[in-house]
Amino acid sequence: MVRPDLNVRIGALHLDNPLIAASGCFGYGVEYEELVDLSKLGAIAVKGLFLESREGHSPTRIVETPSGMLNAIGLQGIGVRRFVDEKLPALQNAGAVVIVNICGSTVDEYAELARILSDADGVAALELNISCPNIKEGGITFGCSATGTHEVVRAVRKSTELPIFPKLTPNVTDIATIAKAAEEAGADAVSLVNTFLAMAIDIETHRPQLSNVVGGLSGPAIRPIAVRMVYECRTAIDIPIIGMGGIVNSRDVVEFLIAGATAVQIGTANFEDPNIWPKLEAGLVTYLQRHGHASVSEIVGTVDLSERKTEWTSS
Repeated sequence: MVRPDLNVRIGALHLDNPLIAASGCFGYGVEYEELVDLSKLGAIAVKGLFLESREGHSPTRIVETPSGMLNAIGLQGIGVRRFVDEKLPALQNAGAVVIVNICGSTVDEYAELARILSDADGVAALELNISCPNIKEGGITFGCSATGTHEVVRAVRKSTELPIFPKLTPNVTDIATIAKAAEEAGADAVSLVNTFLAMAIDIETHRPQLSNVVGGLSGPAIRPIAVRMVYECRTAIDIPIIGMGGIVNSRDVVEFLIAGATAVQIGTANFEDPNIWPKLEAGLVTYLQRHGHASVSEIVGTVDLSERKTEWTSS
């Protein structure tokens, strides 16, 4: 049986398959090199980078929840210059397609990060983190409004020719409006969704389980909401969507693609099974073959909204 074509294009970025390691859940990529053939992934979205190094929040920073997890890492990181010097060469040697997730407290910081990374060899695209729910400054402050999103994307667009993908927050009432603002400002695609603002309390001590009090909820619990948001944005914008949120198997991948995503990111599931990647690809190939599709692009945005008749029978 002929193998379906898994190649996808996101703006000027070409990927051999639509499976991307999600930022914050795959370190800087090199940590997984002994377990995963990094060249076989569609791409790696590396851990978020500020201009300078960052300690993040104090423990406890991760809490397991039913069908998911809460995290309030606080975007701990080594800073962009150390990444370029220490991590990027290793990723190049491994044959990885590198999407760098960038974070800032001001619009100017995002623009400066874009300039620095534009001069570095081996960066394929930039993902703009304007949606982290567990830091007080920057980030989600921009992503919660169409105006703020437009301002950051426009500034980065002026600073780089690399493809740019703002990562959108689900903690808004109308995510499609935010996505439209990103498109109008020059984004090549949008990544959605980031985690949902959430909280867990220890009932014995009455204290929040996270040191930051609140954190971001990820995992299978959020998937139906994320799928809905991908669908809403697909009807509102023309640029590609990178969908994510609770993907644990190939059925979930296919669901996001049908809803309108061109590619997907896998995050929390990678912690449970670092070897998930070939399983996802094999499952996607099997699905496409079973339904007679020559390429993965044939199922993107194909949700069927035709009216269905329901037959009721009396018992």
